[in-house]
Amino acid sequence: MTARRWRDLATGALLIAALWFAARVMTANWSSVREAGVSLAPRWSGIVASALIVLACYAILIETWRRMVRTWGSQLAAGDAAHIWFVSNLGRYVPGKVWQIGAMGMLAQRAGVAPDAAVGSSLVLAIVNILAGLAVILGRGSGALDLMGIPRVTAFIGGAAALGATLALPWLLPMIVRAFNRVTGRALREPRVPLAAILAAFVGCALAWLGYGIAFSNFAAALVPPPSAATVNAHIVAFTLSYLAGYLAVFAPGGIGVRELSLAALLTTWLGYSSGDAGIIVLTSRVWLTVLEVLPGAALLALAALTNLRTKPS
Repeated sequence: MTARRWRDLATGALLIAALWFAARVMTANWSSVREAGVSLAPRWSGIVASALIVLACYAILIETWRRMVRTWGSQLAAGDAAHIWFVSNLGRYVPGKVWQIGAMGMLAQRAGVAPDAAVGSSLVLAIVNILAGLAVILGRGSGALDLMGIPRVTAFIGGAAALGATLALPWLLPMIVRAFNRVTGRALREPRVPLAAILAAFVGCALAWLGYGIAFSNFAAALVPPPSAATVNAHIVAFTLSYLAGYLAVFAPGGIGVRELSLAALLTTWLGYSSGDAGIIVLTSRVWLTVLEVLPGAALLALAALTNLRTKPS
């Protein structure tokens, strides 16, 4: 069997596994909404607007990654970058956090990107994205930090450490890649990523986090009337904090469970939602985000499969 055939089979297996896990997530959450006897009357204009904001955030992250690939000496067309991003996004719903980065690297190589640029740029962007999310939380979430009993001085030290780690990434990356090579047995070359590229990626990721939070605020307001404490800024911090908690929980595919528990706690104890309204927002937002994360990648893979069938010789 050819290497290309093996790659096609691996891509198909990833799609099937991701769709299966995503379907379980959506079914379980929607069943919970129905079992609670909730009668929803959403404001669809707000939900559509929130979905468009999320798609705009995807565009920012795709372009940020494409520019990171360029710093490694490779080129990637915007259309190819979008295809790779959305398809590899399916990997987050498979248990283990390496599938998304691995799928992104494999698909980027198929698009002509050098192996070290494909995997290395994905790895760097994942690190920068976490640091940018922490910066958003520490910079805008003083109320949430007080609620969790985190002293302001600790938050300041944490913010300074996140910023310092971002600024030091050009010097830390060779050590990170060497450790990655030892663990995985790969032979990626040590990168020389300029500080300007790291800062540009940090800004892009921070803008995406802010956009996600604004979209979440619109989504929540389209479902239930927000309490007075539920400001847009509070929604931004609650979403970012819960999303990062789920992302860093390596045992939970797509952050399932961890993200919901964190978000529900923040919505009730900090933003002032009732437990019923918080439950509605948590459950329906999981379905909303799962659709937005899975549907583009699944549609692109299905389109590619149909195109291959039409062009395949009889």
